[in-house]
Amino acid sequence: MLEHCLALTSTTLPRMAADIVPIELSVTAGDLVTLWAPRWRADGEEWEAFLGDEEYLFAFADVAALVGFVRTAGVHDLVDHPAWGLVPRLPAPDLRPTDSHRYDLVGVPELVAQSPDTWVIGELADVVSIARSLADVCGLEVVGEVLDSTAGFAMLDGGTLAFGGRDGARRWDALCTVIAQRWDQVIDAVDGVIRSPDVDAAALDAAATELSEAVVSEALVSEEQSAVEAQAAAQAETAGDPALAFWSEVGIDPIRIISDLGDHYTLRCYLDDAPVFLGRGGRIDVFSSPRALARYLTDTPQGHDLDAVSTWPQVTKRAQDRELAVAVDDGNTYVLAGLADDLAGGPETVDPGQLELAVELITDASRWAGSDTADKALASSEPLGWLVSFLVRPDPTRLAPSAPFDTEATSWRDLVGGFEDRLQVH
Repeated sequence: MLEHCLALTSTTLPRMAADIVPIELSVTAGDLVTLWAPRWRADGEEWEAFLGDEEYLFAFADVAALVGFVRTAGVHDLVDHPAWGLVPRLPAPDLRPTDSHRYDLVGVPELVAQSPDTWVIGELADVVSIARSLADVCGLEVVGEVLDSTAGFAMLDGGTLAFGGRDGARRWDALCTVIAQRWDQVIDAVDGVIRSPDVDAAALDAAATELSEAVVSEALVSEEQSAVEAQAAAQAETAGDPALAFWSEVGIDPIRIISDLGDHYTLRCYLDDAPVFLGRGGRIDVFSSPRALARYLTDTPQGHDLDAVSTWPQVTKRAQDRELAVAVDDGNTYVLAGLADDLAGGPETVDPGQLELAVELITDASRWAGSDTADKALASSEPLGWLVSFLVRPDPTRLAPSAPFDTEATSWRDLVGGFEDRLQVH
């Protein structure tokens, strides 16, 4: 498997002369991981290798098996690489292939069915380059024959320029024809040299545990980073507005509701992820202006569900000191007016962002009031729920809902009507 390569060819793959790189190869057996040593110089000559022996390329179904193998196997083609001594001592996560070293050989026909844009040509260039390396190192003559059968393969490194204009289009068509007719030969040749050796059970278990712990640790770090970024973003949003900054500090949101009843303002927060509105007994106190809401809080500091919020005294104190300003963040404006008519027109006439916010408001109010009406109506098994889910959680594999949408629009009007009945307008 270790092949003496005297002639270097142009390639889009990174030069890592002293490196051994984990890679993923998508072949008939699935997504397999192995190690690749790009060309390096030793004793005045250039070499290239993959993990394997003189006959086979060793590849594994997961990273744990690869790690277990390299930590225990004594004989293979990479032991002569100048950097090999470091590899068995690497942490298991370091042997996970990065996105830039994943090569989908079986997906090439599907890839070239797309227009030859920068992304398509770049990905194909990477796959062809690793295929050439496999052909050189593993002695896969048929792969070399296929890749040399039309000029397009050698011109992929030139990007879209090589396939522009009339001549470029003909060049691309010729390349696609070769792939359609002969790419199976490339896959069969690579499949034929792949083997997955047995791995020491204890080494495999140790590697799997190490990788699992790394995933948990990385997830925690990611969550912490996201929390820091979210806090920073919130601080940036409120930095220029003292009123918004105050409401962010106390964890209570002024919200604006635009419905057929008019334009109204109220307050909402979350306690242990459960919504709590300004109001009591399932009725939400709403006001025609931010100033009217602030006056109400000055005169009526108690007797509603927000009394349970630990920071509520800060609100009432500021209100009684005549220093409370009600400011609504852009993300807390809910437009219900006109949505029923939009839904009646089908997916193309609905603003998904507006709909998602409206659903949030209505379900929050329903849950706060101890009702499951909104949850039932918006369940994916119901016509309205299916349409809403299609709009706010798009999935290209889903079958689009079909007209008419009268039932969905009627259900939505009923939900909005029930919500409006909860509003106690002051």
